[in-house]
Amino acid sequence: METTAQRYRPGGEMSRLEPFRTELTGYCYRMLGSGFEAEDAVQETLVRAWRSFDRYDERRGSLRTWLYRIATNICLDMLRSAQRRALAVDLGPAADGPGIGAPAGEQFFVQPIPDGVVLPPHGDPQEMAVRRETIRLAFVAALQHLPPRQRAVLILRDVLCWRAEEVAQLLETTTASVTSALQRARATLRGVERTPGEALRPADPAQRDLLARYCAAFERHDVEALVALLHEDATMSMPPFRWWLRGRDQIRLVLRDPGASCVGARLVPVAANGSPAFWQLRPGPDGRYLPFGLVLLDVRAGLVAGSTIFLDADRLVSLFGPPVEVRPADR
Repeated sequence: METTAQRYRPGGEMSRLEPFRTELTGYCYRMLGSGFEAEDAVQETLVRAWRSFDRYDERRGSLRTWLYRIATNICLDMLRSAQRRALAVDLGPAADGPGIGAPAGEQFFVQPIPDGVVLPPHGDPQEMAVRRETIRLAFVAALQHLPPRQRAVLILRDVLCWRAEEVAQLLETTTASVTSALQRARATLRGVERTPGEALRPADPAQRDLLARYCAAFERHDVEALVALLHEDATMSMPPFRWWLRGRDQIRLVLRDPGASCVGARLVPVAANGSPAFWQLRPGPDGRYLPFGLVLLDVRAGLVAGSTIFLDADRLVSLFGPPVEVRPADR
């Protein structure tokens, strides 16, 4: 029996499992809709695999397939009693004004995730584009409409490009059953209303210019300049609140509300959900800028179509790491 130190040495059992962490986290995130739960599921997957590695039989399937089977079973168990995660726009009608109400709890909402824990640093450009697009909030929220096993089938077949036979082996079912589940899952997704924006494209000068103007207008607290960069029917939401807005006029009213003022706030880029994303920082009592929220933007046709501001900043810092420090001298 190997010791723990031996298992982590080069060529040891855990060293053979760790290279799968990133792709497994992406899979579990799409299944669960929460970065925290995805990391927990993957950690449990690797621990279970490590403990039972002596029972792994490579003649019955690859190490990758074996790990995905463990991860799938863990996700299905976690989803058995969980309610469907959603975006605020799926939970009720748009609000009329700044009355934000009481928080609903993070378990109601699809949560963000850092790009670095779900996307490999390099890869085939076409495959990377699919991986990036399928961690967008709108896509992950749409997946939550599917029953868990259908969700697993669709992710494995349409996102990760597994063959039907491989999925059937993983789920211990027939190829015909997998094909049927995939058809039903695709039909359900076609019926889910979603208008995802563009993925983050740092090399696109038009998108880069739009985001620069958005950040500049936000930091000047120039409401009219900011609203001019929004689609007419743009949305704004702030999980964990159910409250959300639709339309430039409603967003303008809230931005002008003295009780919700963002005067003095800054935006610092962060890599999240394959999307244009920023930490919103606000000055603290000692002049240091502190995280107030994580902002994900939907960009479409040269304008901002939506903003989702996750307000549980302290908790999200534990997942994303602290933002780049900003001091008054940086202004």
